[in-house]
Amino acid sequence: MASLSARSRPRPVAELSADEARRIALRAQGLLGAPDRRGGARGILRHLGAVQLDTISVLARSHELVPYARLGAVGRGTVESAYWGRDGDGRPHSFEYWSHAACVLPVEEWPHFAFRRRAYRARPMWNHELPEGAYAQVIKQLESEGPLTATELGGAKRTGEWWDWSASKVAVERALMYGEVVCVERRGWKRVYDLAERAVPDALLHDELDDTECVRRLVAQAGQALGVGTRSDIADYHRLRADQFDAVVGDSGLVPVTVEGWGRPAWADPRALETAPRGRHRTTLLSPFDSLIWERARTERIFGFTHRLEAYTPKARRVYGYFAMPVLAGGRLVGRVDPARSGRTLVARQVSLDGPRAVRDVARALVEAASWVDCADVRVERVDAPELREPLVAELAALTA
Repeated sequence: MASLSARSRPRPVAELSADEARRIALRAQGLLGAPDRRGGARGILRHLGAVQLDTISVLARSHELVPYARLGAVGRGTVESAYWGRDGDGRPHSFEYWSHAACVLPVEEWPHFAFRRRAYRARPMWNHELPEGAYAQVIKQLESEGPLTATELGGAKRTGEWWDWSASKVAVERALMYGEVVCVERRGWKRVYDLAERAVPDALLHDELDDTECVRRLVAQAGQALGVGTRSDIADYHRLRADQFDAVVGDSGLVPVTVEGWGRPAWADPRALETAPRGRHRTTLLSPFDSLIWERARTERIFGFTHRLEAYTPKARRVYGYFAMPVLAGGRLVGRVDPARSGRTLVARQVSLDGPRAVRDVARALVEAASWVDCADVRVERVDAPELREPLVAELAALTA
């Protein structure tokens, strides 16, 4: 892919140390300094621009863990309402669409995904064949009956196989990608579909922005949410191509910077450079799908921390556990916990610690998470460094006494 040449890149406006870049990234993601609690989970969504969804639920689903990591023990019902609630006109606050992956997006961003809707409409073929009339039937049914799940539209599957979608499921998912239909909530983890013309506010329901303007807006938004990032960091946030980034970054409002040790050009939100990032650090468990760490190369570059989700790795080959959650403390990633629940006990099936100094931080993160999901105690099963198991258990006991 074409890239910005060294000659065409403007001169950097700032030289950042690796530590400054790390702290800027933490503040931009809402994990350094006092969070704006007035906006709650909805404010977090608007600020991040996208919150990834995933089917795995251990402590909670990933989209619940993201505001928890920033706000603390915010009610899980409150989170769902923030995402899927409606305004005074009955319009949803958000919608689900393809961004970094399947994500909850603020409804205000609807116009900026017009480029992706157009791209889906222009696809010459799909993996699933669609019987004649099936698409029109789904639209007609939603029009007459209101919001429905795929099951209510006629069934999600033809057989028991997870991939064997029914005609109505294929049709409604195609309509979702085209933008004629919107997912306005998850009900029992099933998508609830409605007509876009009924769900999206009239002022936002348009595809008037051209592709360049859509991408420019998403590059700017990603840069603001990341604080500072490389070309690949910022493009990956909403799964844009590198050439799309190159075409608009000069008009995005982001400014070129250099970062110690990164070895490649970077861009920053100019507002992130105005004041030094200071404040209280969160100590918390992070979902592997949290936007702070969802890009592995960036996580390694900023935190010196290698992490991958092992849920889809055969059990015998897992190193850290099924859903190992990195532990953030003091602006660093200091360990991992693979959690589970047994009744009202939070079970730390496997704990990995970055040395003795991480014991107290990991214990604090476990106790807060246990309280959030209404667990009365914490049980530790395995600690990678056996000599740290007793200190961790003692710290947990002291914190819960």
